[in-house]
Amino acid sequence: FPDTRAQRCWFHKIGNVLAALPKSAQPGAKKALAEIYNAEDRRHALDAVKAFEAAYGAKFPKAVAKITDDVDELLAFYDYPAQYWVHLRTTNPIESTFATVRHRSKVTKGPGSRAAGLAMAFKLIESAQTRWRAVNAPQLVALVRAGARFEGGKLVERPDDHAPPTAA
Repeated sequence: FPDTRAQRCWFHKIGNVLAALPKSAQPGAKKALAEIYNAEDRRHALDAVKAFEAAYGAKFPKAVAKITDDVDELLAFYDYPAQYWVHLRTTNPIESTFATVRHRSKVTKGPGSRAAGLAMAFKLIESAQTRWRAVNAPQLVALVRAGARFEGGKLVERPDDHAPPTAA
């Protein structure tokens, strides 16, 4: 999927931003960051980014830069159906899948051989998939894969650049 847009993980980004702040500023910053990633649409999220920058930019420019430098990748999920936003904001579905394999590999002190490692990973992931959360609105997957446009989480039926000419 070479045309796929990058989406940064909010969980990890919040950790990086908070690590660049003193403990006393962290609770307020965490709430301000939640205002960004829980905004109702991209416009409100960008307003929240500006508010975060205004509140913390003078004292903590490095922390603010961690958000402002990656804002397009952090807000990419707004270009998809609203039902998918909860899935796209974090890399947890990917990480939790491989955490199962990583934990078992540590316990067994490695798989022994490449073939055994692949077999072990396959069986662990196959077993773990029974506990995975289903994708919200699976009927929209085909539209997303086909390149349909979404604005504010809603399907744009006819993009403006393909609108039929109006009779004068």
